[in-house]
Amino acid sequence: MALLTLSNAHLAYGHVALLDHTGFSLETGERVGLIGRNGTGKSSLLKIIAGLEKPDDGTLQLQQGLRLALVAQEPVLDPESSVFDAVSVGLAEVKALRERYEAHDAHDDLDAIQTRIEAMDGWTWEQRVTETLERLQLAPDAQVGPLSGGTKKRVALAQALVAAPDVLLLDEPTNHLDLDAIRWLEELLKAFRGSVLLITHDRAFLDAVSTRIVELDRGVLRSYPGNFAAYEATKQRELADEALYNARQEKLLAQEEVWVRQGVEARRTRSVARIKRLEVLRAQRAARRDSVGRVSLEVDAGSRSGKIVAELEGVGKAYGDKTIVRDFSATLLRGDKVGLIGANGAGKTTLLKLILGTLAPDSGTVRTGSNLQVAYFDQMREVLNLDATLADTISPGSEWVEIAGQRKHVMSYLGDFLFAPARANSPVRSLSGGERNRLLLARLFAKPANVLVLDEPTNDLDIDTLELLEELLQTYAGTVFLVSHDRRFLDNVVTSTIVHEGEGRWREYEGSVEDWLLQAERARALQATAARRAGAVPAVAAAAAPPAPVAAAPVKRAKLSFKEQRELDALPARIEALEAEQRTLGEQLGGTALYAEAPQRVAEAQARYARIEEELMAALERWEALGNR
Repeated sequence: MALLTLSNAHLAYGHVALLDHTGFSLETGERVGLIGRNGTGKSSLLKIIAGLEKPDDGTLQLQQGLRLALVAQEPVLDPESSVFDAVSVGLAEVKALRERYEAHDAHDDLDAIQTRIEAMDGWTWEQRVTETLERLQLAPDAQVGPLSGGTKKRVALAQALVAAPDVLLLDEPTNHLDLDAIRWLEELLKAFRGSVLLITHDRAFLDAVSTRIVELDRGVLRSYPGNFAAYEATKQRELADEALYNARQEKLLAQEEVWVRQGVEARRTRSVARIKRLEVLRAQRAARRDSVGRVSLEVDAGSRSGKIVAELEGVGKAYGDKTIVRDFSATLLRGDKVGLIGANGAGKTTLLKLILGTLAPDSGTVRTGSNLQVAYFDQMREVLNLDATLADTISPGSEWVEIAGQRKHVMSYLGDFLFAPARANSPVRSLSGGERNRLLLARLFAKPANVLVLDEPTNDLDIDTLELLEELLQTYAGTVFLVSHDRRFLDNVVTSTIVHEGEGRWREYEGSVEDWLLQAERARALQATAARRAGAVPAVAAAAAPPAPVAAAPVKRAKLSFKEQRELDALPARIEALEAEQRTLGEQLGGTALYAEAPQRVAEAQARYARIEEELMAALERWEALGNR
């Protein structure tokens, strides 16, 4: 039996239906990932389920006595209170009951109050708070105000967990958390005994945690069993089927429109049933809610920088007694895409400033390359003037922007980032967090730059926009420095990582986050084995507390044969040709001309499209296998 059921729910703001008479249910033990475009109503749905908002229509049914706890995207905590007191807010009802019982008010039914306290395990609520703080590694006496965003998110989670809810509702729980904290949260949710409904755009997090994906798309909730990878595979098939269906409907409508406009003789003899069918087709086409547009991203790579972007030798930087960077050396070249990884407060921004030459080191030397044009994406969005309009933010004093040598009207450019022309003169303060991030990206890409510095660009961006941003950065000809805690995003973009390893030490690793984790794990194993052989530490101690990772030993690779080398060299061109052929077939199958002019070729085109997909996968796997050798 479902813990909660939302039936025939409708919610609209103006003419836009966020929920279009849709339904949702949550079963015991489920961990459901709620995904969808920014602004589609995910947070509103979470608030409706939490009882904080009401739908315009529909019913919400909860099991009797069901306890829910909501952790908002931006938790509201008293900055003056201690962490202990802030977490205790989650037990406000228990505390109030115990205070009433201890006050011995003559008008109170003490037996009933005592029974309620015992049912809620209220006699030891202080112990529950203490145990939860220890589990979440929070200092009870710390003041909330000065805490980092990630630590405040932990406090909000503790506040929810201490109430022992049956259902945990999480809105963007990974925002402000570093990689270690995200992995910690994954394990916490997998061990949680209740049910979970969470909103997140972190695909790796969804893969690790969710048992079901629910997508909010154009007002309708669609359910997909399994994790995000399973959802992606199913969704791809659905979109292809939808495109084919729409193409057939367009073809049929076009044929009927031609028929109805034939001469007088044809109109005299036309059938009433056919006229009615045409009217139905027209109505269906008008009523069909088209898929939401996709962000169109383009960046001006500016003029070419020198081959060397930055060369650092023995660089050190400290603030007081705290060493941020210790004896760091690296050479960064044009076209490198570098991910910076470290806990919040480790000094990633300081290291970036040292690399770009905007901050002088205390020791060592930094040589920056020639002709650097740097564009900076600030995670705090401080460069946005909240009172300025969207158009002025993109192009102050002008109606035009220039992208890669071409002029584009600011309205059209904003449209590429999914901002309707009617909103061009709206103030920035009217935008949501995700929309502000999109606007900041639009502002960033409107400037010519051969070095992009992106500090947490993925916060609040929906999955479609993330994937398009990945594609842009993969093909960008300049240099990219990327600070992010989104593992999938980093894996799909970076060519190397610079990782914080404690006490100001930073180390560069080739490859993606997964490559770094693999190299670090191998290095720890090698170091632990060497230490055990030398008798430095017992085997159990080495496994329990592994030392900081060291550079992995180089892997000896077998040399490719002449034939294999020629095959490897030819594969990129073959993959590109297959992708071009697939795009052409996709456009033909998505249009109407093929169905009208050569319907006998439709089946052939569909079969070839499927074969290309298989050939592409085989070519990519072969390319990877040869490249790894």
